[in-house]
Amino acid sequence: MSQRSLELPSLTVIMPCLNEESSVAAAAGATLAAFDKYSIDGELIIVNDGSTDRTLEIATGLMKADRRIRVLSHEKPWGVGATFWHGVQEARNDYVMWIAGDNENDPEDALIYYYMSRDTDIIVPFIHNVEVRSVLRRVVSSLYRFIINVSFGMNLNYTNGAVIYNVAVLREINLQSVGFFYQAEILIQLIRAGYLYAETPHFLSRRRSGKTKALTLKSFFDVTKAYLHLMWDVHVRRVKGRRDAALNPKSATYRRMQAYTESA
Repeated sequence: MSQRSLELPSLTVIMPCLNEESSVAAAAGATLAAFDKYSIDGELIIVNDGSTDRTLEIATGLMKADRRIRVLSHEKPWGVGATFWHGVQEARNDYVMWIAGDNENDPEDALIYYYMSRDTDIIVPFIHNVEVRSVLRRVVSSLYRFIINVSFGMNLNYTNGAVIYNVAVLREINLQSVGFFYQAEILIQLIRAGYLYAETPHFLSRRRSGKTKALTLKSFFDVTKAYLHLMWDVHVRRVKGRRDAALNPKSATYRRMQAYTESA
């Protein structure tokens, strides 16, 4: 096996931040440390999504201290989905991943299975230490997962984690969701299109400060609206994630299918 075949694809980590002055430095440091540990050619894009605290100032300082860090900034909040997508459009590497700026995710743990990116286009983490979250959060997550799986014919354990995507296939989709539903929409479109994915266990740290922005009334209505819109597109218009669409030649799925065809 050649040395080239053992190399990992390059990776861009996108870190959306809304008023995360108390945690963004630690989250960025942990991400860079994970790059070093796994010998990943990585870049970190911190996206300041209209913060009113010192998040942008701190992120700018981090960028000046390490050339692997870039900073994007929004004057007003765009929403977590739109913020992630902005990072995707600016990404320079082969794969992309979302990491929360609140330091709730452990990048070292999230990237322990990154070697699987050689053979799959999507790596989907699921939380194996769910006890760190409140009972309410667990109930809501379980109900949400059930609805998504039944509605779209999925069999996923979790849809809102630090998912790793092949940038080439990710940029093919037309993302509509700007809020917390964006991750589910992406997964549904790509999996229904036939791209290979793997689910991996992931450790979640306790949030050290602040409150989650996922369990708010606004988030609930935003997710409901996005869910109904995707239901319409998938089951009525039938335009999202059709398996008759050609696979991207830059995808791991395409390469594996070609290899299988040639060996048959």
